[in-house]
Amino acid sequence: MSRIAEGGARTYNQIHLPRKYTGKRRVSIYWTWSYPWESSRDVAELDNRFSTMTEVRRVAWPQYETPEWSAAEFLQGIAGTLELFHVSTLDFQKLVGEITDHPVAVFQRIDQAGFKVPIDEAILADTDTLMVFGLDHLVSEQEAAPEEIAAIRDWLKREGTCLLLAPHHDVGFTTDMKQRQMEYRHHRDPLVPRQQRFGQYTRSLMKGLGVPVMNKYGLRPATVKGTNDLMPVTAYRDLDKLGLLEGVTTFNFHPHLPHYEVTTTDTNSIRLLARQPINLERPHPFVEEGNKEFNCFLWMPPADERPGDIVLADSTIFTTLFGVSDSLKNFWRNLATMRMG
Repeated sequence: MSRIAEGGARTYNQIHLPRKYTGKRRVSIYWTWSYPWESSRDVAELDNRFSTMTEVRRVAWPQYETPEWSAAEFLQGIAGTLELFHVSTLDFQKLVGEITDHPVAVFQRIDQAGFKVPIDEAILADTDTLMVFGLDHLVSEQEAAPEEIAAIRDWLKREGTCLLLAPHHDVGFTTDMKQRQMEYRHHRDPLVPRQQRFGQYTRSLMKGLGVPVMNKYGLRPATVKGTNDLMPVTAYRDLDKLGLLEGVTTFNFHPHLPHYEVTTTDTNSIRLLARQPINLERPHPFVEEGNKEFNCFLWMPPADERPGDIVLADSTIFTTLFGVSDSLKNFWRNLATMRMG
């Protein structure tokens, strides 16, 4: 995959230029990590860190053995893997940009140069859909400040806003080593350690906003035998009043996806729109409890003081690391064109 800039010169490390309202959605991505903290992790640590790009190359060989992934052109440490996440959203950004006529803005909580970028008016003023990608490790202690929660709450009072929350998996949260090994053997990804806990920032944001969801586990979705093609989701289309699942039968494969556990019995405040079948070939504590599917897509309809929508879906749905399909692109289009009020 060539990374030569398309459609003009590529810029870096500059102040975001506000996008004027045109009636089409202005989409922003917010990575919740501290890039310096994550990229500076001791690679001798077994748990709660990202893989290095060298480890990715070793496991995925020969996928990344072309010149553009070499040490001469691409970072080989943990920073390389973080950049791989950025690269993997380019197709999503391109498609949404073409649909909306607005570039997708990308922010990081603490970026490569150490600039701290909290969610505030500067981000929210020209954003209609804010996608919060919860890929900060719990041990990095990222927390949503009261000012950020208040800013988002006020922003959601604006007609047409949509907050997409995407806390990632929580693998091996137990002290039981046998259970950690069971979880590891279930998802079968050698790049994920026995314990990898994500999403403290997103969790604190959900608590502050009253979103009754907890991200749990890292479950391997069921696929068509011999392929990475997902089995269709169980979609509750009668509840999908926004039409976000129109033309959507599957998302995309990822070896360890979170179960979004709903922590309230109030079915009016939050609605389950889709569940993903689990790969049952190897045991997992969640499966042993009698579950054969996990919650993968939820929607909180507008409430009395909140005209904006809140949806939950994993960040990997917007990446191409494990492929892209027409069904997935339909989902991207639906999000980009959802009603503005």
